[in-house]
Amino acid sequence: MIVYERGSVVLVTFVFSDESGRKLRPALVSSSAAFQRGRKECSIAAITSNVKRRLIGDCVVADWTDAGLLFPSTVTGILRTVDRTMIVRRLGVLSKEDLAGVDRQLRRSLGL
Repeated sequence: MIVYERGSVVLVTFVFSDESGRKLRPALVSSSAAFQRGRKECSIAAITSNVKRRLIGDCVVADWTDAGLLFPSTVTGILRTVDRTMIVRRLGVLSKEDLAGVDRQLRRSLGL
């Protein structure tokens, strides 16, 4: 099974909360390779194209085209752990600067 590099932007099949359907959405891999190998799962942060709303934990992606995103985007503080089979493919990788910004916001939102 594929292990995704932390900072990878991936396309994930999300199931609606009421389980009425599914939708493909971009997400950021936030877990380490060791976590993924040990648990057979992947921790991700949701990505949205809503760059106007900024809540605690959110980080606007400056180099969104290089990350493989189609629109200006924000990595949100919404974290989820998914089975790696839910990841359809890798779209790109966040720049070091963008990943550092995400890390700062995640530490802030988690109180670390």
